[in-house]
This record gives sequence, structure tokens and C-alpha cells, in this order.
Amino acid sequence: MTTQTSDRASDYASVGFAGTIGCGASPAVVVVDVCLAYLDEGPFSDAHGRFEEARSSAERIIDAARAAGRPVVFTRIELAPGGVDAGWFAVKVPGLVAFEQDSPYADFPKSPAPLPGEVVVTKQYASAFFGTTLASTLRALGVDTTIVLGFSTSGCVRATALDATQHGFRSLVAREACGDRDAGVNDANLFDLDAKYADVLSEAQIIEHLTAPGAP
Repeated sequence: MTTQTSDRASDYASVGFAGTIGCGASPAVVVVDVCLAYLDEGPFSDAHGRFEEARSSAERIIDAARAAGRPVVFTRIELAPGGVDAGWFAVKVPGLVAFEQDSPYADFPKSPAPLPGEVVVTKQYASAFFGTTLASTLRALGVDTTIVLGFSTSGCVRATALDATQHGFRSLVAREACGDRDAGVNDANLFDLDAKYADVLSEAQIIEHLTAPGAP
């Protein structure tokens, strides 16, 4: 941690930000939009491999969750032709055309990808909770903690982690398993999430929570 970052963290903490939520007894992993649009030659891929590094971290976390018997829920974006079901979001971000029906860019990579029986939530907006059954599905599974990871940190990951808190779940975010086009944007959003809405934890810390005794 740089001196500047340390000073910023101290400043926020001094006025009452950056408390700790902690992990509950029944966590689930919410995999946000890990898809081909951000990887390899996808239209949103980056030149520095940040999305690929996040994909690799996500794969390790998901493997640990499955081995421990924890739920894993995936999200995917699918828009109607012309983005008519995404409203002004599609107007603001014309690149969302990559997620129109039948686009290969919305597909999951070889790994991580849903296994038979794992829930896939289809969405049209940033938050995986907005206009979807995600909250009801998690509650039916007995989940009290969401571990959010995926793409992109400043967009759908942030919106989903924030909404998890607003829906009454403990919200954790896996630092290394979140990717964004710009390193500064990525880090600033993780800092702000950790200050206000979620616990941002390392991959190792997340795996430790997932594999703690008491897994179903």
C-alpha cells in the first residue's frame, strides 16, 4: 500500500468509514458477467491482461466454493435487438450491442462457466439484483453472504455489491477476481466499496471464508 493510499484510508477511517461487515454462516459466490466480451479479442478486453488475471482468480475461488458445497450463481447480460429492454443504459453505452441476443460475446469462457444445476441470472442493467430473481433465489438457498466477483469493477460488480447490502446480505468483494479496463478506476472503486458498502478481501481471505467449517 502506498503512502498516499494509506493516508486516504486513515482519513476515511477517522470519520467513521471502513467498518467491517464480516462473513456470515452461509456464503454464496455471485459471478458477475464473466464473459467473452471482456476476454481475448472481445470488444471490452484490455491490453494489459487485467480481465484475464481476474478470470483466473475467479476460477480458483469458484473451484473452492464448489469443493466446499457453497452455492455459485452466475449472471449474464442478454438484450433484445436494438437494446430496447435496456432503456437509457443502452443509449449511454452503445457498446452494449455486444450483448444483444445471439451475440457470442455474451457467452461464458470455458472456465469459469456454470455447471448443470447452477443458477444463471439474466439481466439487462448493471446490478444483478435489479429486475431479476437473484435476491429471492439466494434467500431460498439460505444464503446470508454474497461474495461478488467479475466484470467490470466500476460497473456491474460495484452495482451488484451495493445492491447486495441494500437487500440485506453481507456483501464481500473478491479483490483479485474483479477486472476493469483502467487500473486506477478499478482501485478507486474497490476502495470506495470497502469504505462504504462491502468488505473487499483478498482471494486467499475469500477462499478461507468459503472453506471454513460448517459448509453444507
